[in-house]
Amino acid sequence: MIEFGDITYSGSDLLIAFVLTLIAGLSTGIGSTIAFFAKKTNTKFLSFALGLSAGVMIYISFVEIFFEAKEILIADLGSRTGHLYTVLAFFAGMLFIALIDRMVPSVENPHEFKLVEKMSEKQESLKKSKLLRMGVLSAFAIAIHNFPEGMVTFFAALNDLKLGLPIAIAIAIHNIPEGIAISVPVYHATGSKKKAFKYSFLSGLAEPVGAIVGFLILMPFLSNFVFGVVFASVAGIMVFISLDHLLPAAREYGKPHLSLYGLITGMAIMAATLILL
Repeated sequence: MIEFGDITYSGSDLLIAFVLTLIAGLSTGIGSTIAFFAKKTNTKFLSFALGLSAGVMIYISFVEIFFEAKEILIADLGSRTGHLYTVLAFFAGMLFIALIDRMVPSVENPHEFKLVEKMSEKQESLKKSKLLRMGVLSAFAIAIHNFPEGMVTFFAALNDLKLGLPIAIAIAIHNIPEGIAISVPVYHATGSKKKAFKYSFLSGLAEPVGAIVGFLILMPFLSNFVFGVVFASVAGIMVFISLDHLLPAAREYGKPHLSLYGLITGMAIMAATLILL
């Protein structure tokens, strides 16, 4: 057992949380593989899957994580103050991910999802140097975005595996289109699938790196109060990602109702999981 302030973890708790974060991050490689072998994007599947991811993340955030954070902070600070800190941390998490989003120019923003076939057509008209720059910048932008997402997955899994597992799956689905955004321009610029996959793979590593760095920074200060604040912030980050990235992309890829069906299905799956586990 490993003690951090008021909280005790086993080595297996830390390992499982890290492995889930690693898997979620490296799913950018799945997107890269799709870009190489799929001539046309399956828009219906992607729309439903992104909606499902948003449903999982929104439901968990509002039904479980927010209230769990509030319980921790109320027990530590009292009812009124604990509730106030929970709300402040929730919106602070939204502000944090929004500021990171603002750091990335919209033209290079990895969350501006594109179809495989349309990206491939566009590459034919661009010079190779511009294509390579686009791919590298996309990889860098995605790495910036993945850093806090790694912290989200890690701390959620560390606190409660039944919450961490679906969050990891949702973020993994969310990362697949990002792998496409990196690999297509790099492949067309260099002609090397290996190099395109490498850039996509490395950008995904930002998630486990974010988990490690976040944990090491907070480790000396970990307590029930800090964990409650972090957990409330995680809820805010996930809601922002769902509303600003996943749902708009899901609606753009397919028919509006399909993304809504995915959203409802994700919520229903998460509700059933929380009841059964």
